Amino acid sequence: MKTLSGFYRGKRVLVTGHTGFKGAWLSLWLHMLGARVTGYALAPPTDPNLSDLCGIDKLVTSVIADIRDPASLARALQSATPEIIIHMAAQPLVRESYKNPVETYAINVMGTVNLLDAVRACKGVKAVVNVTTDKCYENRERLTGYRENESLGGYDPYSSSKACSEIVTAAYRTSFFNPEEFDCHGVALATARAGNVIGGGDWAIDRLVPDCFRALLKGEKIVIRNPLAVRPWQHVLEPLSGYLRLAQKLVEQGPRFASAWNFGPNDDDARPVQWIVDKLCALWGNAPAFAVDQNEPRETRGKHPHEAHYLKLDCSKARTELGWQPKWNLEKALRETVEWTKAYQANKDVRAVCLRQIKEYSEEKTGS
Repeated sequence: MKTLSGFYRGKRVLVTGHTGFKGAWLSLWLHMLGARVTGYALAPPTDPNLSDLCGIDKLVTSVIADIRDPASLARALQSATPEIIIHMAAQPLVRESYKNPVETYAINVMGTVNLLDAVRACKGVKAVVNVTTDKCYENRERLTGYRENESLGGYDPYSSSKACSEIVTAAYRTSFFNPEEFDCHGVALATARAGNVIGGGDWAIDRLVPDCFRALLKGEKIVIRNPLAVRPWQHVLEPLSGYLRLAQKLVEQGPRFASAWNFGPNDDDARPVQWIVDKLCALWGNAPAFAVDQNEPRETRGKHPHEAHYLKLDCSKARTELGWQPKWNLEKALRETVEWTKAYQANKDVRAVCLRQIKEYSEEKTGS
């Protein structure tokens, strides 16, 4: 199997959602690998944002357009003639999905439909990875991890929209990109499910680590909602490495890997919110104490929106069949994220920090 750099050099890759947090990191990595990248997304969702800070639009062919616009999306694919598509354009926030459920479903479900239908009409596409979420599973709050063949579900609009995106992908795979008919259509279609990611340059609203850094940068007290909620935390480079490896396998071996895949952290890195905040404050230094939010949002009629308290992935399939496993434990991931944020605070070149971290991660052995 070729190394990532050996495989991606010169490859035409289309990334939807390239202006977002994960999309900007992925675009940087692909550029570093020598790929010819086209990005398709709305303008960056926050100010500041990683995409602008790193000058992503200078590194890739950037198309600013809406995933809900099928004609624009189809034109972008025809122009880019991608061999590989990694689909990350999404409305990614649980609490936002309570406020705007129709928009959430339109982006996360119909956006997937629009993309996959555009792929049908675009010759030369070999691999498509649809990035969903660990929240696509029917969460029973159990202690064991969920496997790829288990029931999909979703309590909130975001989670269920991502389960719908998985179902749409499965339907397009069996109907139009069936692995048994691969010689006819030549497209290998997979989905990728990852947990809560952290890393430098995330300014999303109502997300724990960005909220913490906003407070730390202002010298304010951190306020948390669910101190005992357990999440499968991982650095953003962990699942991105999984997506890159999966796309490579789809191109090289096609239908064998056209299915759903989990990319989560080791079991030890499923930690409660309060542990994360304690560790983050210690790494930051001189951080004020944190508090638990006692305010009740008006729109929830006296209670906070429902959020899962425990969710963990079983990644044995990716370990066994893709040879993928996490490299950075949670403490390492937090250290790297603090390093990035302090560089940003000091007005340093954060693109250089990102590239250095990608290089370090790429060269690292597993289990650091």
